[in-house]
Amino acid sequence: MNNISNTELENLFNQFEGKHVLVIGDVMLDSYWWGKVDRISPEAPVPIVHVTKKEFRLGGAANVALNLKTLGAAPIICSAIGQDAEADVFLTEASKQNISTSGVIHIPSRPTTVKTRVLGQKNQMLRIDTEDDSLIEDEDSDKLFELIISHMDDAALIIFEDYDKGVLSEALITDIIFEANHRNIPIAVDPKKRNFHFYSGATLFKPNLRELAEGLKLDINNHSPIGEIQDAANQLIHSMHLKYVMVTLSERGVYITNGTEGHLLPAHIRSISDVSGAGDTVISVAALAMLTGASLEIVAALANLAGGLVCEKAGVVPIQKQELLAEAEKEFVG
Repeated sequence: MNNISNTELENLFNQFEGKHVLVIGDVMLDSYWWGKVDRISPEAPVPIVHVTKKEFRLGGAANVALNLKTLGAAPIICSAIGQDAEADVFLTEASKQNISTSGVIHIPSRPTTVKTRVLGQKNQMLRIDTEDDSLIEDEDSDKLFELIISHMDDAALIIFEDYDKGVLSEALITDIIFEANHRNIPIAVDPKKRNFHFYSGATLFKPNLRELAEGLKLDINNHSPIGEIQDAANQLIHSMHLKYVMVTLSERGVYITNGTEGHLLPAHIRSISDVSGAGDTVISVAALAMLTGASLEIVAALANLAGGLVCEKAGVVPIQKQELLAEAEKEFVG
């Protein structure tokens, strides 16, 4: 990668500050039960976890918002939660982080999505998901759309974080993209299979390799030649009228293209602790970097670096601005 100066990097990071970003998609609570395991249950061949600590963290689209916040931006969460105790906890956790939830609606008939992870000696023993992933009713979707429209005038960027939990429908996605394009607001997308082809007209589209293969019905995987992945990404750009496609390739790194120029950024060697939430970090950094007008290579390199850094930490955690800047200066400054 071409070198960049300290001043250029610092100027790029300074441009994140205060940017209003609408984060639209599926939010959830990540619940952690930490404990010790020292024996097997006499009732069944399973370990007994003696819980010593419980904590909640913001997950899904809310983790994208948290990453944006720690990078200096001003995110607004636009989503749906239940009318339950978990919804109260979610709003409390967002408030603790000074993240706006003014784009969140309550749906009494649905549970707030919670992923509960039980960990013994820092190893995940079990995950329990509480959720309803059916599409929200049209009436609720319309209410959410009106809230999103009311926030668009101040938005510098929109990020769709699709966890396929029912908040995002074809109609909601296409209506938002139409309104955003009308206002010249850039759109970044972290897609899932159900809605994959509904994001036509987005600016930055970030599937992982499996999502790319499934979305285009291609037989490609992490052992495929990079040329096949390049062709698939370019096909996606032309068929969905996208500006940029960035494909995350796990241990191979990331590939980014605008249809004519493409770059493969290899993964950084890291001591991997937990990959949970890494995709949220990658889309957050890539979208903000794109917003500054950074080159394709810099956008992908920063996102790739950030994703590796959060994988070194246990559980879902956001990237810290100063940590990323310091690592970027070590990696990229000549």
